[in-house]
Amino acid sequence: MTETAKPGDRIAKVLSRAGIASRRDAERMIAEGRVSVNGKVIVSPALNVTEKDRIVVDGKQVAEPEPARLWLYHKPSGLVTTTRDEKDRETVFDTLPADMPRVMAVGRLDLTSEGLLLLTNDGELKRKLELPSTGWLRRYRVRVYGPIGDAALDKLRSGIEVDGVRYQPMQVTFDREQGSNTWLTISLREGKNREIRRAMEAVGAVVTRLIRVSYGPFQLGKLKAGEVEEIKRRVLREQLGLDGSGEQTARLKPQRQRKPGPKPTGAKSDRKPQRPPRD
Repeated sequence: MTETAKPGDRIAKVLSRAGIASRRDAERMIAEGRVSVNGKVIVSPALNVTEKDRIVVDGKQVAEPEPARLWLYHKPSGLVTTTRDEKDRETVFDTLPADMPRVMAVGRLDLTSEGLLLLTNDGELKRKLELPSTGWLRRYRVRVYGPIGDAALDKLRSGIEVDGVRYQPMQVTFDREQGSNTWLTISLREGKNREIRRAMEAVGAVVTRLIRVSYGPFQLGKLKAGEVEEIKRRVLREQLGLDGSGEQTARLKPQRQRKPGPKPTGAKSDRKPQRPPRD
């Protein structure tokens, strides 16, 4: 006889949806004994809860989740993208406006990287935006020290393996040479840890500046370093399918990756300098 599933959702999903933490972090908090349900501390995430259950985390009752919201944030260099840092370095969340609700970062930018970082109050939306299956391009302006040849760029465009990690082909465009530096625009769909820096080192180049300028349909634009701007509800509805209710579905549309084809006769080389966007 098949056992009837208990009503409700798993506790980790509920905590994530409420913006408390990601599912993984919520499971860790449960294992640490920081979560109670109806007055009883739980130690396993294998528990379904409903809106009738009283959930408390670190002594504070978890409120009903608000509709999913999304912000653009221009991360400056020198901040870590974690809520807590073992080296006591300043984090992204230390610099946010005091009136912002509890938010989580969509993906990460490392300490010395800068540019567009998406923030959300909804753990499920965070998870969906991070899935490689969405196919969303992450576009970066990258400055490397010294000249870099076509052969090196072609390796990146074909895909490269570094220390046993395989990186998918990148879209790489030469922008310009400026003194002893070269500016490139690089787009990728996975965004593995320090992917661009490691791939560039593998072809003999050193990244001296890395700026993310877009994440899928969302653009850094003219947002200044340290500034935050909330995405309008209409845009969330158009881009993500969010309807503004308490239960968001986030119907993300994967972007199709164009297959590289032969260049038309007389096409300009990628090596020709182009006018770059402003830093």
